[in-house]
Amino acid sequence: MPEVMQFVPILAVGFAMALGLTPLSRQIAMRFGVVDKPNQRKIHLDHKPLMGGLAIYVALALAVLLFSPPRHLRELGAVLAGAAALALVGLLDDRYGLSARLRLGVQALTALGLVVFGIRMNLTGLLLPDAALTVLWVVALTNAANFMDNMDGLTAGFSAVAAFFFLIIAISQGLSLVSSLAAALLGSALGFLVYNFNPSSTFMGDMGALPLGFILGVLALKIQFEQPLSVYWLSPVLVLALPLFDLNLVVLTRLLEGRSPAQAGKDHTSHRLLSAGFSQRQTLFVLGLACALFGALGFFVSAAPPEVALRLGVFGLLLLAALFILMIWMRRRFQQPAWTTADPSLPGPSR
Repeated sequence: MPEVMQFVPILAVGFAMALGLTPLSRQIAMRFGVVDKPNQRKIHLDHKPLMGGLAIYVALALAVLLFSPPRHLRELGAVLAGAAALALVGLLDDRYGLSARLRLGVQALTALGLVVFGIRMNLTGLLLPDAALTVLWVVALTNAANFMDNMDGLTAGFSAVAAFFFLIIAISQGLSLVSSLAAALLGSALGFLVYNFNPSSTFMGDMGALPLGFILGVLALKIQFEQPLSVYWLSPVLVLALPLFDLNLVVLTRLLEGRSPAQAGKDHTSHRLLSAGFSQRQTLFVLGLACALFGALGFFVSAAPPEVALRLGVFGLLLLAALFILMIWMRRRFQQPAWTTADPSLPGPSR
């Protein structure tokens, strides 16, 4: 219990700061015209301010820097600098629209920055393959979080759930840096979620989704396992199963339908549930429950003996495969062909 209690102030400060700063970020967004306008590929029907990511980032950064010991400042500096760069790119994309190539380039550079500061995978035990996998992992998670930002409360909600499970895994492993970062992320995501829960008064925009995905990717990298190619690597994959699942589902769907993966459309997991008759709140509840289920599986995998961890991991992967088949069926059963639900002239993730 004492180990858990030392991270409560970080969580509380992150929550309070995000709660207090989100209304300010909303006013700034409206003042400078950083708003999300409704159209046929989006769910909301009115203009929404897009700078909630400013409140999330500032709250997270202050919470973690105020309470972290000096020995962690080097790595934290690398993580927060990378997140800040992505927040800036996200802001510019929200306001002006940037090319997918530019966004991916910045994401790759921030991931390489992590490798330079020693934050990388140890999956194979070899520097170059692990560095390449680190870049691929971080870029994938950064985009997965952005893809999930298509409905009120979805990215903030899954980020909070994932951060919670990373927090308890890190505490069980005695990882103070990961625990601090996870607690700050949990608090700031929950503070923002107060305003972002359906019906929301503000969105985080790319300014919030990109840094959240980046930091979740870092948390997964910092969970420690003794040996390369260990079954325990399934633990962070399961904790982040929902965004990774949605990213792969959407990319595969768009490729099979002859569209670019960067082209927006109502083909996300959330859209398929909505098309089947679920309300926005029901959809958020179902996806939140799924995130909690896979997060719990990830935690049990991290704590179980190898043979039990393998069974749990295989069960989780089989469950994801079954859900993938279900989502493909729902696309064909409840949704119209892609060319009637998406406008190719509209870039960026769908809402």
